[in-house]
Amino acid sequence: MGKGTALLVQFTDYNGPSIEKVEIYVATATLLSQTKVPVNPYFSIMGQQKVLITGGSGLVGQRLTRLLQQKGYTVEHLGRRAGNAQGILTHAWNPTKGQLNIEALAGIDHVIHLAGAGVADKPWSAARKQEIRDSRTQGTRLLVDAISQLENPPKSFISASAIGYYGNAGTALCTEDSPVGNDFLASVCADWETAAQPAEAFTRLCVVRIGIVLSTEGGALPKMMLPFRFFAGGVLGSGKQMMSWVHIDDLCEMFVFLLENEEAKGIYNGVAPLPVEHYTFMKALGKAMHRPLWMVVPAFALRVALGEMADTVLGSQFVSNEKIQQTGFRFKHETVYKALASLLQRG
Repeated sequence: MGKGTALLVQFTDYNGPSIEKVEIYVATATLLSQTKVPVNPYFSIMGQQKVLITGGSGLVGQRLTRLLQQKGYTVEHLGRRAGNAQGILTHAWNPTKGQLNIEALAGIDHVIHLAGAGVADKPWSAARKQEIRDSRTQGTRLLVDAISQLENPPKSFISASAIGYYGNAGTALCTEDSPVGNDFLASVCADWETAAQPAEAFTRLCVVRIGIVLSTEGGALPKMMLPFRFFAGGVLGSGKQMMSWVHIDDLCEMFVFLLENEEAKGIYNGVAPLPVEHYTFMKALGKAMHRPLWMVVPAFALRVALGEMADTVLGSQFVSNEKIQQTGFRFKHETVYKALASLLQRG
């Protein structure tokens, strides 16, 4: 298997050696001989760096903030309210009203744009669907416009997107060059990326199409874990839909990698090397939680209960991460069972 190759892992492979294998990458840290403080070698070339994050209070934003601070970056946020808590200076902005003080971007070396209304937080009424779209496109346009006005723009603008861009693609392998899907979330992702595109004229632009983020602190995983806690773990729909997942630590390391790699630009899929079928994922989750998997929730029941939002759990995306691996990035969590086990062990 090539390092950049995505494989279809069937449940029949689950207990075999292929799903248990994981390549361990050991990174060495340079230490100051006198102070013993970790040094990011990037700073020896670029000097101290300042990163501005939108969506910094969200699941990925919080973890990414901690990681950047650990690596020696100064981190600031854009949020609904200005403040200074836990060493994070937050500048207020309001994308809906087009409000952003351009001074918030003064002296910023990199912008990481994660902000957007939660896709599965509320039922998809017409108003909610518009909010999901506007919260991504309006904020992106506002940031790009502000960057265009700066005499010294940031060195990079890294914007989130999602693998929902590909729609329900079945088992067809999706690369960054694959066409956009034809459902609601696909159109949202396409509009989101289009809004970011003009930034290329002013700075280095990277877009990360994020997969299903695995974390016990939020997102989809705690919702999937809940039935298992009551010995009611089950499969949604046929169980054959592909899940392209990523451990939250790997995703955040990927953002930092793109920030520091000046050759990186364009679109990258933020997913682990080994996508799996939904059945395989749920079986692995049950094993990690020491719980059985025995229930099946039919697709029609999900559609009755969730309506169009059922597409978020029944849709299939088999997504390749070959492009990011070709740049030199390596994932620490390659198999779904070991990724889940590591998360559950640390709580």
